[in-house]
Amino acid sequence: MKRIGVFCGSSKGGPAHYEAAAAELGSHLAARGLGLVYGGGKIGLMGVVADAALAGGGEVIGVIPDNLMKREIGHDHLSELVVVDSMNERKLKMAELSDGFIALPGGLGTLDELFEMLTWSQLGLHAKPCGLLNLAGYYDPLLAFLERGEQEGFIKPEHRNLLLVRDEVEALLNMMMENLESA
Repeated sequence: MKRIGVFCGSSKGGPAHYEAAAAELGSHLAARGLGLVYGGGKIGLMGVVADAALAGGGEVIGVIPDNLMKREIGHDHLSELVVVDSMNERKLKMAELSDGFIALPGGLGTLDELFEMLTWSQLGLHAKPCGLLNLAGYYDPLLAFLERGEQEGFIKPEHRNLLLVRDEVEALLNMMMENLESA
């Protein structure tokens, strides 16, 4: 694995532990020699994870749609900033550049990006691990929904198991590496 695509909020959220975890993830990626591919902004959790990876000497590639350059305030100190025309192009480019994906807490955009990667995995378009950092139970309601979808026959167990979930950065990265080795 060379690079991890990270999906997260363009805001920092309320509790400070989200920001701390984003910084921890960026630092761990750099320490492991893994590049970061993310949404390209310098605000919110996006900016925190990018700044931490850069501070650790890591490669950081941002992918941002042109119409979000001003709103998400494109980061101007990255290894590379790729400006694309649309959100669909952003997801495609991030998928091309990444060997796995992690979602931190975020909103609708974060969920859109994560579920697109999970759907592509389900369809066999890639075999890259998809991880969810469930900080302080943030994603517990989502995980309950997925469980219900599986119980009701809408989600196959093997597709539900495509989402690797942990509540600590190091544990999630280790799980993703193990998943790659066993694939």
